[in-house]
Amino acid sequence: GSSSSSSSSSETAAMAARAHVSRKTVAARRGGRRVMVISNALAQKAEYIWYDGNEGSKATMFNEMRSKTKCIPNPIPVGGEFPEWSFDGSSTGQAEGDDSDCILKPVFSCPDPIRGGDNVLVICEVLNPDGTPHATNTRSRLVKLLEENPEIVAQEPLYGFEQEYTMIGKDGRVFGWPEGGYPAPQGDFYCGVGAESVYGRPLVEAHLDACIKAGLGISGINAEVMPGQWEFQIGPVGPLEVGDHTMAARWLLHRLGEDMGICSTFEPKPAKGDWNGTGAHTNFSTKDMREPGGMKAIDAAIEALSKTHAEHIANYGTGNEERLTGLHETCDIDTFRAGVADRGCSIRIPRPVAMKGYGYLEDRRPAANVDPYVVAYLLLKSIFGKSAD
Repeated sequence: GSSSSSSSSSETAAMAARAHVSRKTVAARRGGRRVMVISNALAQKAEYIWYDGNEGSKATMFNEMRSKTKCIPNPIPVGGEFPEWSFDGSSTGQAEGDDSDCILKPVFSCPDPIRGGDNVLVICEVLNPDGTPHATNTRSRLVKLLEENPEIVAQEPLYGFEQEYTMIGKDGRVFGWPEGGYPAPQGDFYCGVGAESVYGRPLVEAHLDACIKAGLGISGINAEVMPGQWEFQIGPVGPLEVGDHTMAARWLLHRLGEDMGICSTFEPKPAKGDWNGTGAHTNFSTKDMREPGGMKAIDAAIEALSKTHAEHIANYGTGNEERLTGLHETCDIDTFRAGVADRGCSIRIPRPVAMKGYGYLEDRRPAANVDPYVVAYLLLKSIFGKSAD
């Protein structure tokens, strides 16, 4: 009995020892040759994520997110220094075939909620081979603006990014819509509940859980005005975080959609006619705005934004003219208007903010397919009068 117990204990210990070796070299003989076999039983899977800069210029069913997996023998903790990598830019529209290597520079990491364990998601900036920012790298400009203007950083700018999206089924129709027809008119779907009002909740809930497990700054979800249209919110977070967390959340939405046969589009007007468009309302505040008497700073910011309306519209998403028509809770694309509790304005001041006299403003102009780094940059550029262009 003791001999059997001792043998069993030895085998268990040996198995445990093997399980805790991250790299194990095994020698074998094949055809008289010595072959070295490398085992990466505990290698970390790091999903390197970037964007190709073509959101909104592709067909409705496609998006700009790209990623590939790097196996790292010795796991690197979240927030650690992940190695640079490269990809074939000629296959993503980011380089020519005769000089196609683009560099991936890790800038943000978080736990991978799908793979679990030590595995991570890694948001990357794209660099040219000489180390300069690629033309599609909109994050680097925001970094430069913050580094060169400590007075902006001192104001602790915060963002709340409302990412709307529309689910599309494999047949190309809005997910849940009846074949060959339309659902009931808008009115019963916003923040609705019940099979007759809500389409696609399993994906929404899976996405929310994934964002929470990843540690992203997600603050809520809701069904939107058009059936099959949803929203998640990122914030309040800082300028870089609003971009990093939104891009990670977008990637997770697309990745989880693979498992459910659902595409999520950020197209501003995926259903033509009397249906709401899809936007990315952005809430913004500075330290001065959030303190008592902050309405003065809010009014000053709105005045500054009124002078740069054309620049914002030009960079607030592709196809936004189909959404900003003056109907369906929007202001006409060529008009700048601010107001209290008015969802037909360019800039809305929430009623509670007006009553207290301090808080934040909401920029209702960005389309759902807008680049969050661009929104963060332009709001700072216009309000503070500083540029890194």
